[in-house]
Amino acid sequence: MLATEKAPLSGAFSFLKRALWMAVVGSAAMSSVPFVNTPEALRALAAQPSTPCQCNLQRCAGWESVNDTEWPASHMQHLATLRDPEAYEPTFEEHHPNGTRYESADAPVALKFFPYNRCDVFACGRCQQHVLRYTEFGGYYVDHRARRLAAQLIVE
Repeated sequence: MLATEKAPLSGAFSFLKRALWMAVVGSAAMSSVPFVNTPEALRALAAQPSTPCQCNLQRCAGWESVNDTEWPASHMQHLATLRDPEAYEPTFEEHHPNGTRYESADAPVALKFFPYNRCDVFACGRCQQHVLRYTEFGGYYVDHRARRLAAQLIVE
């Protein structure tokens, strides 16, 4: 083939082109779980009964780092996402009207604010405890964080 001729896309490259389209933030293909966009819907999930469990997620009353070796993946069921499929870049603004902080166990769960607008909702298959999870991306690190979901903390 001459340097000026264009090679046809091979199967692998055409697949890559389709895969990149599917991964675009805001595309319908981004998530295979339902999008929860109201406090009422999230409260309904959080209100489901749970039982005591000995998993290490019990320490996650506020946002805690939970690396892949600590995350009990074999028992976790991915239930929903709080990520708006229409929002290309969700806000980093936090919601703390009563002076709480990001890591506070009593911080409000506000769906349109950080980090909730970047979360997925999971349930433990053993105890049915609901957990929020998102990934913090820093300049040189990736940090998976989790917080147990408490219905009484969910706000508008």
